[in-house]
Amino acid sequence: MPDLLLELRSEEIPARMQRKAAGDLKKLVTDALVEAGLSYEGAREYWTPRRLTLDIRGLTARSADVREERKGPRTDANEKAIEGFLRGAGLSSISEAQVQSDPKKGDFYVAIISRPGRAAEEIVAAVMPDIVRNFPWPKSMRWGKASAKPGSLRWVRPLQSIVCMFGTEHEETAAIPFEIDGIIASNVTYGHRFHAPDAITVKRFDDYVASLEKASVILDAERRKDIILHDARDIAFANGLDLVEDEGLLEEVSGLVEWPQVLMGSFEEDYLSIPSEIIRLTIKTNQKCFVTRPQAGETLSNRFILVSNNQATDGGKEIIHGNGKVVRARLSDALHFWKRDQGDLPDLETLEASAAKFGLDLTKPLDQRMAKLDALDVTFHAKLGSQGERVARIRMLAAELAKITGADPALVDRAVVLAKADLRTEAVGEFPELQGLMGRKYAVLQGEDASVAAAIEDHYKPQGPSDRVPEDKVAITVALADKLDTLVGFWAIDEKPTGSKDPYALRRAALGVVRILLERGVRLPLLATTNDADLLAFFHDRLKVYLRDLGARYDLIDAVLTPETDDLLMIARRVEALTAFITSEDGKNLLAGTKRATQLLAAEEKKGTVVADSVSEALLKLDAEKDLFAAVKAASAEASDAIAKEDFRSAMAALSKLRAPVDRFAKDVFVNDEDAAIRANRLALLRLIRAATGTVADFSKIAG
Repeated sequence: MPDLLLELRSEEIPARMQRKAAGDLKKLVTDALVEAGLSYEGAREYWTPRRLTLDIRGLTARSADVREERKGPRTDANEKAIEGFLRGAGLSSISEAQVQSDPKKGDFYVAIISRPGRAAEEIVAAVMPDIVRNFPWPKSMRWGKASAKPGSLRWVRPLQSIVCMFGTEHEETAAIPFEIDGIIASNVTYGHRFHAPDAITVKRFDDYVASLEKASVILDAERRKDIILHDARDIAFANGLDLVEDEGLLEEVSGLVEWPQVLMGSFEEDYLSIPSEIIRLTIKTNQKCFVTRPQAGETLSNRFILVSNNQATDGGKEIIHGNGKVVRARLSDALHFWKRDQGDLPDLETLEASAAKFGLDLTKPLDQRMAKLDALDVTFHAKLGSQGERVARIRMLAAELAKITGADPALVDRAVVLAKADLRTEAVGEFPELQGLMGRKYAVLQGEDASVAAAIEDHYKPQGPSDRVPEDKVAITVALADKLDTLVGFWAIDEKPTGSKDPYALRRAALGVVRILLERGVRLPLLATTNDADLLAFFHDRLKVYLRDLGARYDLIDAVLTPETDDLLMIARRVEALTAFITSEDGKNLLAGTKRATQLLAAEEKKGTVVADSVSEALLKLDAEKDLFAAVKAASAEASDAIAKEDFRSAMAALSKLRAPVDRFAKDVFVNDEDAAIRANRLALLRLIRAATGTVADFSKIAG
């Protein structure tokens, strides 16, 4: 079966777009071929900064012939119906249709539509122009003289050539010469623009890859990443250093080069006085370079790793020099930011009112920045006020939460009023991703308590399912206050997440609250804290997601969770206990006994049968119902004691002792006695069982 090789070569494609674009090309082409009646054994996409490539193996050489019977109107239908049938079936005259009879519906027309199969080459040539013209680039451009014409080709960067080769592994291949805006698909491509500018003639995928490599192009992005990573590790190790690995940067850099050449540059050691995080971000953001550190060391070294697309004749000296010059310039700026952030602001006299409002000390740089943030009236959200107003709200909420978390209220207050101060620092202005972290560093420099400094950084955490959760009580308190203020505020202005849209990351904030409460063992009455039942339901949804990710069964979560339950830690502990208990022999007994009793009760309640308000011992006539009543009272008392101690598994074990008396009751007692009072009393006994077991879970919601 033949294979198809497709290459679209252009000027440099932005690295962030390459992987997705290659995947889009694969899907668009294979979907179009399948829709046209072809099949294939496998397809794989490739990408470099200058080309998208698709290798399709085992493509059928021709689509199958199609014969379709299309039913039309009755033979006595009006003229318009018949004309519509002819147009839809592609017939020129009704004489071309057949007449079929149906005993019930009479005679009607049928069109026999036969479409011969098409050669794969014809199909490829037909579908490719539209795919290229309508390719889903996030941004695209027109170029050259043709750009002045309406409908001219748009591409991410100027498209330069197209390769489209078709044929079997052992036979001669041929180009499929479709045309797009003057570019005709052929068997010619080009390698590295500097090292191998001559044309390359290709036949099939394997010789295409080999020819490109001879022309200084490594097609496989994963192989380029592997080369960069291992060469960077090796050059660092040879210099007594370790590479600081960065998967995101590695992905980006592999999309900037077709022929990766790894080199090492350096900068003056004086710049190492800048925090490592700033150095790393400066070098990464501005020069797409990796940083290094001494082997087994924590701080950075003054050497960095760069990746060039050119194999220099001078061993890379000029490339290293050029990169080093830019790195030093950017680090000089960073050092300037770092030092300015530790100095006084020039307008301290204008900040006194804000300082008084938050109890700030204007002799301290970070306090000055918080006062400046408030004085500038920087907007947090148009409907939720300024950053200063938000800090004031968080301050009040954190003071209440400190009573629950047991954190030092004075340290909590200090952490809150400084938590957003670094938003006015130059370092965070240059690198917003450092907010919190820089605040911590500046707090340490001005002598803040370690818990306060930690809370300034950690109050943003956790920012995702894999991010760490704050540990210090002060940090826990401020993190909860920050997230709860966000959620309560956006709920109040009706800016809730909808579908996949969550512009204010409210799901992440709620999951952060859930993780803090559960992983740090905090008992927080959420409904009383937020005063919003709808927001509590949102927390329940996040809790379900979190517990399911940990392996909890959905039915066990539903069995424990009620709409009004607002102690998430209690819910999690009940689910954990129920999960462990339900598969044990006691658990099976409790489930079976409870379901038998509650299903009978539910059926009678649905009928409207009268149920007594309480069980009357005087109406218990049979030993089986007397024994069950005694067992329920004993089990309920034992379970209540266990629940008071939050020993949910012992509570369930106590209730599981009801299995035998419930079974005996079901066997020996006819609930629907003719005497209405006895019947109501026996149903009340069953309701007593449901109430007792309901203290730990709603067993009717458990599968099995």
